[in-house]
Amino acid sequence: MEEEQQKPEQRSNKVPRRAAAGSASDSSGVQGCASWKSYFPFHYGPFASVFKDIKGIFTDFEKDTKSKGRGRGGLRHHSCQHCGKSFTKSEHLKIHQRVHTGERPYSCQHCGKSFTTSGHLKIHQRVHTGERPYSCEQCGAAFTQLGALKRHQLIHTGDKPFSCEQCGAAFAVLDSLKNHQRIHTGEKPYSCEQCGAAFTQLGALKTHQLIHTGDKPFSCEQCGAAFTALVNLKIHQRIHTGEKPYSCEQCGAAFTTSSSLKVHQLIHTGEKPYSCEQCGKTFSVSGTLKRHQRIHTGEKPYSCEQCGAAFTTLCYLKVHQLSHTGHKPYSCEQCGKTFSHSGSLKRHQRIHTGEKPYSCEQCGAAFTRLKSLNSHRHVHTGEKPFWCEQCGKTFSKFQNLERHQRIHTGEKPYSCDQCRAAFTTSYNLITHRRVHTGEKPFWCEQCGKTFSQSSALKVHQRIHTGEKPFWCEQCGKTFSRGNSLKNHQRIHTGEKPYSCEQCGAAFTTSSSLKVHQLIHTGEKPYSCEQCGKTFSVSGTLKRHQRIHTGEKPYSCEQCGAAFTTSCYLKVHQLSHTGHKPYSCEQCGKTFSHSGSLKRHQRIHTGEKPYSCEQCGAAFTRLKSLNSHRHVHTGEKPFWCEQCGKTFSKFQNLKKHQRIHTGEKPYSCDQCGAAFTTLFNLITHRRVHTGEKPFWCEQCGKTFSQSSALKVHQRIHTGEKPFWCEQCGKTFSRSGNLKRHQLIHTASS
Repeated sequence: MEEEQQKPEQRSNKVPRRAAAGSASDSSGVQGCASWKSYFPFHYGPFASVFKDIKGIFTDFEKDTKSKGRGRGGLRHHSCQHCGKSFTKSEHLKIHQRVHTGERPYSCQHCGKSFTTSGHLKIHQRVHTGERPYSCEQCGAAFTQLGALKRHQLIHTGDKPFSCEQCGAAFAVLDSLKNHQRIHTGEKPYSCEQCGAAFTQLGALKTHQLIHTGDKPFSCEQCGAAFTALVNLKIHQRIHTGEKPYSCEQCGAAFTTSSSLKVHQLIHTGEKPYSCEQCGKTFSVSGTLKRHQRIHTGEKPYSCEQCGAAFTTLCYLKVHQLSHTGHKPYSCEQCGKTFSHSGSLKRHQRIHTGEKPYSCEQCGAAFTRLKSLNSHRHVHTGEKPFWCEQCGKTFSKFQNLERHQRIHTGEKPYSCDQCRAAFTTSYNLITHRRVHTGEKPFWCEQCGKTFSQSSALKVHQRIHTGEKPFWCEQCGKTFSRGNSLKNHQRIHTGEKPYSCEQCGAAFTTSSSLKVHQLIHTGEKPYSCEQCGKTFSVSGTLKRHQRIHTGEKPYSCEQCGAAFTTSCYLKVHQLSHTGHKPYSCEQCGKTFSHSGSLKRHQRIHTGEKPYSCEQCGAAFTRLKSLNSHRHVHTGEKPFWCEQCGKTFSKFQNLKKHQRIHTGEKPYSCDQCGAAFTTLFNLITHRRVHTGEKPFWCEQCGKTFSQSSALKVHQRIHTGEKPFWCEQCGKTFSRSGNLKRHQLIHTASS
C-alpha cells in the first residue's frame, strides 16, 4: 500500500500549504488556516482520543514551522513549474505533474481504466473484486475507502458540524457544505469541454462526460442493464431484490431512493416551493418545474434517432424507443398482457384489482392514475390554462392542446410499421395496430362481444343499459355518444366543417369526408372472402357479409321485422310512429329521414351527382349507379337457390324469392291488400288517397307512378325503345312487344 502509507505525510503538508495561500504575514502553519479543525471533524464523540493525538502532532508541526520558516525552503523545496505548487518530496511533485501532462501510468486489467497513482488503482479494483475492507461497527455497512466509512459513521452520531451561513442547512462533511454554497453563489467551476455544460461538482462532470463517450461501466448481472454511475446500478438492483430502504414515517410508504422519499413527504406537508414565473403554477420538485417550463418554451431536448420524434423528458424518450424494439419485459400474471414500462403494468393491474388510489376531495370520484385526478379537478375549477394561438380554443390539459395544434399543422408523428398509416396520437396508433393483430382485449360480460378499445366497450354497454346521457337542447333527442350529439347538432346549425379539397363537397363529420375521398382515389382496401367484392369502409364490409350469413341483428319490437343495420331499423320504426320531421320546401312532401329528403330534392333541382365512367349515364343515388354498372360488366352475383335465376342486386333476389315463398310482408292499413315490396304498397296507397305526384310538363297529365309518366312521355317524343327481332317493328311499351311476339309464335 505505497500510496496509503504516504497519506499521513500528505495530510500534514496540506495545512501549512493552505496557510500560505492566505496573507503573507500569516505563515504560522496550522493557526493560519481559517478553520483547521475542519480537516479533522473528529474532536467529539468516539473520535475524541484520536483527535488528541492529531492535535499533538499539529502542535509540534506548528513549532517546527515557526522555527524553520518557509521562505528559506526548509519544508517544500520541490515546486511545480506549471502552477507553482510546492511539495516536500520529489515523488509527490511527480504525481502532481501528471495533472498537467495527463499521464495515467496505472491501468486496470479488467476494464482498462487508467489512474495517476497506484493507490487510486487499488481502490478502483475493489469495484471488480467486491472487496470492502472498511466496515461500520454499528450497522455492518462495508466500504471500499476509509473516508467513505468515516462519512457514514456521522449518520449514527447525527452530528452535522458544518452549517451554511445563508440558509442554515447543516452538513456532516465540509465538501458537502462547499458544494451546497455554490447554490447561493451560482458557481459551477467544472465545465465540459465538448458541450460547455457546467457543474458544481467534479463527480457530476465526470458522469456527464460519459454521455459523450457512451461509456457505461456498471452493468447489472441479472438483466444486463448498463449504467454510467455505480449509484444508479445499486438503485436499479433494488428492482430485482425488491428492497425499499426508505420509508415514510407518516403513512409507511416505502421507496428505493431517499430522493423519492423526500418528494413523497411533500404530499403530507403540501409544500410547493418552486413556482413558474409565467403562469404561477407551483411544484414540489425543481425538476418538475423545469419540465413544466418546457411547455412555455416548447423545448423538446430529447429526440429519437430512428424516427426523429422529440420529447420533453428522457423518460418519455426511453418509453418511446421501446416502440421500435418491441421489447415488453413486464407481464401481467393474471391475463398475460405485456408492457414496456413497469409503471404501465402497475396501472394495468388496477383493472383486475379495482384499485383507485386517487380520489377527488370535492366529489369523491376515484381514479387509477394521479394524472386523471388532476385532469378531473379542472371540472370543479373550470380552469383551462392552455390555449391555441391560432384559433383561441382553450384546454384543461397541455396534451390536449398539443393534439389540437396538429389540426393546424397537419402533423402526424406516429406511423404504423406495417401499412405506414399515420396518426396524430400514440393512442390512435396503438389502437390501429389491433387491426393488424386482431387483438380485442375488452369484452362485454353480458353478451361476450369483444372490442379493441375500452371506449367502444363503454358505448356498447349502453345498449344493454339503455343509457343515453347526451341530449339535444333544441329537439330533446338523446344519444349514447357525445360525438353523435355533436354531429346531430349540426343538423340544426347547418354546419359542415369538413370539406373535400378536390370537389368541394362538405360534410358534418370527418369520417364522412374520409369515406367520400375514397371515391376520388378509388381505394377499396376491404374485401369479402366469399364473393371477392371490395369495399372502401370496414363497416360496409361487415354489413355486406350479413348477406351471406343471413344475419339480421336489429329487430323491431312492435312487428318483429329484422334488419341488417340499425339505420334501417330506425327508418322502419318511423313507419309505426308516422313521424316525418323533414319536409320539402317546394312541394311540401314530408320524410322520416334527412337522406330521403335530399334525394327527393334532386327531383326538383335535376341534380344527378353520380355518373357512370363508361357511358356517362347520371343518377341521383350512388346505389343506382352501382346497380347500373352491372349493365356493363354483366355481373349478377346473387342467385336463387330454387330456380337458379341470377340478379345484379340483392334486393331483387329478395323480391324474387317471395314468388316461391308467397310472402307479402307489406299490407295496406285501409283495405288489407298485401304486397311483396314496399314500393308496391306505397303505389297502392295512392289509390285511396288519389295522389298523383308525377305530372307531364307538356300536357299537364298526372300519374301515380314515375314509370307511368315515362311511358306517357314517349307519346310526345315518339320514342319506341322496344323492337321485334323477327320483323323489326318497334313499340313504346314492353307489354305491347310481348303481345306482338305472340303473333310470330302462333304462326310458327
